[in-house]
Amino acid sequence: MKVMCVAEDAPALSALKQAAVSAEWELTPGATDERAALDQVDVERPHVLVVFGAFPLLLQLVGERFPGMRLISDRPADGVAAVAGTLEEVRLLVLGMPKPGGPVG
Repeated sequence: MKVMCVAEDAPALSALKQAAVSAEWELTPGATDERAALDQVDVERPHVLVVFGAFPLLLQLVGERFPGMRLISDRPADGVAAVAGTLEEVRLLVLGMPKPGGPVG
């Protein structure tokens, strides 16, 4: 399983990736802006996208283009499967997600 993190700047992305890291899945490089995030989603095809920060357009576009991708955010938005109130909740929310069940790509 692949998990991709998006945050508003490099320090926030680093903290989010630290909160999301697990031996149970692969972390992609992550992104700090919508364009880079969309490009990375196209290449990496993560199963879970974790977004901390104001990225409503990103969440909307990813939700429309990849309806099977699970979305976790720090704020409610259309298509978001789970809202993480803190960084400490991120790993638990990813762990609670079902594993992908079939070919990806």
